[in-house]
Amino acid sequence: MIKRYRPLTKSRRHMTTLPFRELLTTQEPHKALTHGFKRDVGRNAFGRMTMRHKGGGHKRLYREIDWTFDKKDIEAKVTTVEYDPNRTGFISLVVYADGAKRYVLLPQAVKVGDKIITSNKAPITPGNRLPLKNIPVGTFVYNMELKPGNGAKLIRSAGSFAQVIAQDAGYTHIKLPSTEVRKVHETAWATIGTVSNDESRLVNIGKAGRSRWLGIRPTVRGTAMNPVDHPHGGGEGRQGRGLRRAKTMWGKPSGKGQKTRTPKKYSNVFVVSRRRVGKNKTAETSN
Repeated sequence: MIKRYRPLTKSRRHMTTLPFRELLTTQEPHKALTHGFKRDVGRNAFGRMTMRHKGGGHKRLYREIDWTFDKKDIEAKVTTVEYDPNRTGFISLVVYADGAKRYVLLPQAVKVGDKIITSNKAPITPGNRLPLKNIPVGTFVYNMELKPGNGAKLIRSAGSFAQVIAQDAGYTHIKLPSTEVRKVHETAWATIGTVSNDESRLVNIGKAGRSRWLGIRPTVRGTAMNPVDHPHGGGEGRQGRGLRRAKTMWGKPSGKGQKTRTPKKYSNVFVVSRRRVGKNKTAETSN
């Protein structure tokens, strides 16, 4: 499925693309569910940069995705498979029995003509949405709420899924893609299945310009900077960082298996087991 190229130029040698257009059923989005938008490009409400390496990129049209699924017990028919430039997974226009049209994040194994439903008693099939308490242990889910009624917030990127591993005292234990096991209230909703376009992670960008099209700006190594700009900067010639632990530009610990989570964060009580990082994560994947 992954397309490779003859190395006619240096950037073409390792570049790969995903010829997904043959999987799509339409090239134009449903106009009533689209609008223009001003991208944040890593700035907060005060206009200050809070996320580096973001900016530029191709102009995009926003598709309004239904994250709340407020139309309960009404069957919907999948009518399209569409590309969305704002996310890695495919989306689909679904038409409800009452005539309403919504965009939803498309799971794998669901195709045009299939029926999906959001209900307490929905069958355990891909695309259907249920409360966590009604989903059997071992089931893969995506598009999950973190707080009941707050809309889908987790597991929305291409090919991702979480797994229901236990039901206990009003909470459901969920193993997230990061390997963290977390308690989520049993009345929160989630969709059965895994997100579509799972081969997205295999694509090799190939050249710097393609990253810029995606709105990703260059990442400069700290060791290549001056001491005034980064804790790793300076030194005669090429030097290591000179520190046992890596730091961010602002002196905070980062990478190399270090814990960066706030010690007294309100949600710590819901974390059953922390995500594996550094060497521990490598050891688990090899086992």
